[in-house]
Amino acid sequence: MMKARLTFLGTGTSLGVPIVGCDCRTCSSTDPRDKRLRASAFVEYGGLKILVDVGPDYRTQMLSAGLCSIDAILFTHDHKDHTGGFDDLRAINYVGRQVAEIWCEDIVLQSLKQAYSYIFADDKYPGVSEVSIHLIDENPFIVYPLDRSRRLEWERNTGYRYLLPSGELVPVGNPLDKAERADDPLFEGNCRGIRGNGVEIIPIRGIHGQLPVLGFRFGNIAYITDMSAIPEKEYEKLKNLDHVTINTVSYRHHHSHFSLDEALEVAARIGAGHTWLTHLSHSFPPHEEFSKELKSLCKERRIPSVVLPAYDGLILE
Repeated sequence: MMKARLTFLGTGTSLGVPIVGCDCRTCSSTDPRDKRLRASAFVEYGGLKILVDVGPDYRTQMLSAGLCSIDAILFTHDHKDHTGGFDDLRAINYVGRQVAEIWCEDIVLQSLKQAYSYIFADDKYPGVSEVSIHLIDENPFIVYPLDRSRRLEWERNTGYRYLLPSGELVPVGNPLDKAERADDPLFEGNCRGIRGNGVEIIPIRGIHGQLPVLGFRFGNIAYITDMSAIPEKEYEKLKNLDHVTINTVSYRHHHSHFSLDEALEVAARIGAGHTWLTHLSHSFPPHEEFSKELKSLCKERRIPSVVLPAYDGLILE
């Protein structure tokens, strides 16, 4: 199984931690692991650089991690704490001279078109984000490296154009493609990994309250956030993992996220070597105290996976 490397860019809820105006123990903590931006992850997999979600903290996260070039951007769902940085993707156009390659479900695309209509307009304002959309669902799909031959060139008072080898400048437009599917629908929980120059990604279907959302498996690592239920058939995709992330926002039951007890049940069911809790709210104690509590709970409940809270900047590999 091909190995992946995942960096947590943000591990907080939609409000982040600390919450503006809150003076609770967690929000007041001086431990940098208790400073949580909105949930997002950066994955290095098969030589590709993949970003999962582009929330309101996207610019800060990219600068803090020293990131610029991105081969693919995957969206889990359309809520603003996961899509609110969409406009800032134009830095990829400006610096990298590349179109931002987006992979999302149609429900996410329709939401983006409504929220950022100027980006998808036929007659666009010069300089808005140039994106290419690839539609996905819960079926495995293949992501390829950026096509460096398709370089963007700025045309004064007009906007970006593709520069052809002939020197001709042609409009970029908003290409819309269905993702190239993997040809083998039976994975038995294993990702076949790299094929040619592309990598195969396995979406994990989940339910976020009543909203269908996606998590993603990258070889030995699965990233799950903003779920309150996972359909039974999806657990087949989550076998033999070294690392899995699971969201939880509270000790109490929540209408659209796993409670801590529910997250621990999912962790036990998946049985990954390590489980990392993300999308954490200030309702949990500071990181060090919460880590000790989780170790005690796992021992008490005989959960084989090592379960710990993730934090911004943590790297899994």
